[in-house]
Amino acid sequence: MLPNIPFLKNKNREDQSKVFVPSRRDFLKIGSLATGGFLLGVNFQCSGPKGETITFAPNVYLSINSDNEVTIIAHRSEMGTGIRTSLPQIVADELGADWSTVKIVQAEGDEEKYGNQNTDGSFSVRMFYEPMRKAGATGRHMLISAAAAKWGVDASECDTENGMVVHAGSSKKIQFGELVESLKDAPMPAEGDIKLRDASSFKLIGTDVPIYDVKDITRGKAVFGADVDLPNMKIAVVKRTPVIGAKVISYNDEKALAVPGVVQVVKIEGSGFPPGLDKALEGVAVIAENTWAAIKGREALEVEWDLGENQSYNSAQQLTEMVQSTTKNGKVRRERGDFNSASRAASKVIERTYEAPFYAHATIEPPAAIAHVKEDGSCEVWAPTQHPQWARGAVAGALGIDVSQVKINVTLLGGGFGRKSKPDFVVEAATLSKAAKAPVRVQWTREDDLHFDFFHSHSAQRIKASLDSSGNLTGWNHHTVFPAIGSTSSKEELHPSDGEMGLGCVDFPFDVPNIRIESHESTGNTRVGWLRSVSNIHHAFAMHSMMDEIAEARGKDPIENALELLGEDRDITFQSEMVGGDYGNYGEKIEDFPWNTGRMKNVIREVASKSNWTANKEAGKIMGFAAHKSFLTYVACVVVLEKDSTGKISIPEVFYAVDCGVAVNTDRIRSQFEGGSQFATSLATTSAITFENGQVQQNNFDTYQIIRMPASPKKIHVNIIESQIKPTGVGEPPVPPFIPALANAMYRMNGERIYKLPFKV
Repeated sequence: MLPNIPFLKNKNREDQSKVFVPSRRDFLKIGSLATGGFLLGVNFQCSGPKGETITFAPNVYLSINSDNEVTIIAHRSEMGTGIRTSLPQIVADELGADWSTVKIVQAEGDEEKYGNQNTDGSFSVRMFYEPMRKAGATGRHMLISAAAAKWGVDASECDTENGMVVHAGSSKKIQFGELVESLKDAPMPAEGDIKLRDASSFKLIGTDVPIYDVKDITRGKAVFGADVDLPNMKIAVVKRTPVIGAKVISYNDEKALAVPGVVQVVKIEGSGFPPGLDKALEGVAVIAENTWAAIKGREALEVEWDLGENQSYNSAQQLTEMVQSTTKNGKVRRERGDFNSASRAASKVIERTYEAPFYAHATIEPPAAIAHVKEDGSCEVWAPTQHPQWARGAVAGALGIDVSQVKINVTLLGGGFGRKSKPDFVVEAATLSKAAKAPVRVQWTREDDLHFDFFHSHSAQRIKASLDSSGNLTGWNHHTVFPAIGSTSSKEELHPSDGEMGLGCVDFPFDVPNIRIESHESTGNTRVGWLRSVSNIHHAFAMHSMMDEIAEARGKDPIENALELLGEDRDITFQSEMVGGDYGNYGEKIEDFPWNTGRMKNVIREVASKSNWTANKEAGKIMGFAAHKSFLTYVACVVVLEKDSTGKISIPEVFYAVDCGVAVNTDRIRSQFEGGSQFATSLATTSAITFENGQVQQNNFDTYQIIRMPASPKKIHVNIIESQIKPTGVGEPPVPPFIPALANAMYRMNGERIYKLPFKV
């Protein structure tokens, strides 16, 4: 089992882009429930990158029982995004269900039943919007057909609403549950007969729908990973390798076993270096009756380590070397025109270097997983996983059993941001349960979480821009260097993948005649992975900070500058300018999801209007602007700063304009952007991971800070563009434009440009 990561492409067996491709399959299957209900399963049709196809048979089950209860199985992981609400919401709206009676059941991790369940990459709604609509519309079609036959009327005179079929020509109404018996043996309708609702008739799509789990969450009844409690369950904590790639030479567990409550000490065999994306790290686990005993037992362990090849690794030194490398020629990844000639002929050249640190995910809920390896060798898991199928396959591989012998139960996630798509902590639980011959919960502490994360790579970038005597931007040369995600699995991955380069770098959208974009080699010395918005974080910071500086050099307002340089309204195709690689477009065909400058200009104008940009700027208000497209969504952002009489700076307001196509759940979209601005404030101003002697120097939230409430943005205005264009993602797009918008506002506050993250506000 391999991860489905649309922005990650490796040359080895973990070629994410190939695994990500969903197939085109037959549309519908129908059967019956043993409980006497009507069950509808849908084999979805979804577009995949570059038209490739693989077997893809997700079955999302819609059941209606004789008690008129509609049950929809949610096959994606809920981590605060509301996806466990939004996808069923689409089915329910097309079906005509009474939302107050809908029951949502979380699917287990099973590719054969549900297909792609990877809740990552902001593609859940994008991938399943149309299939979910077809699922609901098919149910509606069959219910209407059954009711029309019962009444002896034409089906075209009927519709569904509030859990009933209604007849327009009379007062006839019938509840869904009353039609269940007649639906059991109903024939499968032809796909061409299935009609989707007109958007004007939506009652749920495009509205504020509270998340399904909100009552349980606010009352403390929701079940997250560490909330699962099984009979005879043991608790384990692991003393992991202090340096990635280190190995255990020997260990003494005498003192650990003397701690009351400790029952066993187990060595975990790691994968060495590179560590891989789905393997457990080398370590020694302490298994105990309770968490406190396990932690105290770990403290008492005596372990001798062979620290391996990364024991002298220093991140500051590597970053200095990365900065130096950008002054040399790199590997050209995109080219238009002749940048060198444009630079030589320029009247003005602006050259700047940008730096960003390693970042940790720092989810409020640290990783935890429960596994029970049973006497027959099968394994059942409970975990807050974003990618249950990958976890299932990783557990099967670690235990040497068939995937069919592993059951993955998905709990709620207390934050994910990409961290919980990696199954290493789930593998630990399964391995230790097998050794303990009992259910085991592996519990990570905050220190574990920060020391052994799959970090967002630190980075260095150099951008050189040329202007002619008339102030026209004639050339753009962007150098980028950072340890690639692929380096976690292969030492040969020295350059960022095409997918990583397509996250805010080669997809430079401005109409400049001469463009050269280059990458440089860097080695991976720790575990790196994807974090919310991935390489867009550092690429957008550099690109839009530079664009703000270019606007100033041209004597232009930043918003006027962006609108002008985007050029005519058009669809951009980057592929013809790619050098020896592909433009990934987030796993989608460019003709299906084009890069449209008109849509970007629309959100820019919208945020200028909503923030009252021109008038407030003339009045002396301090504001910064940036606009960025990521995960196929267009976002413009204005950040407002204030300074009080003591010199303290605050962020009183943030304005977003968002074009994400069809806005399925407007409440969740606003929430994602509200949370995204807080997340981005942390990355911009407080958070940084550093390595000395191969080891992370930050231990908890005192040294790796996330933004505190007093420093957080206060009012966050999210303006959603109404659209019936295909929906795109909203989980990650809030982050990239916020950071440069904040940096540009800081420049207007203090008169100093910001070139390095994090910076002090």
